[in-house]
Amino acid sequence: MAIKAVLFDMDGTIWEAPIDWGEVRRRMGIPDDGHPIAHHLNDLPPEERKRKEEILRRFEEEGIKRGRPIPGASELLSFLRKEGIVCILVTNNSRSSAEAVLEATGLDFDAVYTREEGALKPEPEALLRPLEDFGVSPKEAVLVGDSHHDLLAAANAGIGNVILVSPSERARSFFPSSADFHEAKDLYEAKGIIEKLLRGA
Repeated sequence: MAIKAVLFDMDGTIWEAPIDWGEVRRRMGIPDDGHPIAHHLNDLPPEERKRKEEILRRFEEEGIKRGRPIPGASELLSFLRKEGIVCILVTNNSRSSAEAVLEATGLDFDAVYTREEGALKPEPEALLRPLEDFGVSPKEAVLVGDSHHDLLAAANAGIGNVILVSPSERARSFFPSSADFHEAKDLYEAKGIIEKLLRGA
């Protein structure tokens, strides 16, 4: 089946944000249990949630100020454009952070989905909704990410192929034993994997 769309994660995939997320969780009193921070916030009383959301916002802003583009993203998107493939950004980060990253990198996606749009990775709906909006089936999609949230969301959504770029040891600790994915050391290698998938398709 042909590849019609590529879904991209943001932090750790196209943008390097030098944030210690373990420290963020400690500041917020949230356990490092593999679930997204925003999932924990959804279950809190309004006042506590507001206070902890402010902590998260400050760290995300710091990630924008001190962050940098990850090499190879522009080349990968240009290649996909030439192939007529839809490029979608799906992040658990905020809309304002995503817009700041896109302004800093000059990257242009067909659509951007953030935590304000609803479901969060690893929920399958976080990927299924964007694909449905473009009339693309999960088997016609590739996901490029770096974390267990990306891997689990793709597996739960039935995404055809997953490419993880230099996943951390922490992320690996949450990988299911049956996890099936391609691993790339950088986005240039991810581009090579997609080229091979296209030839195979």
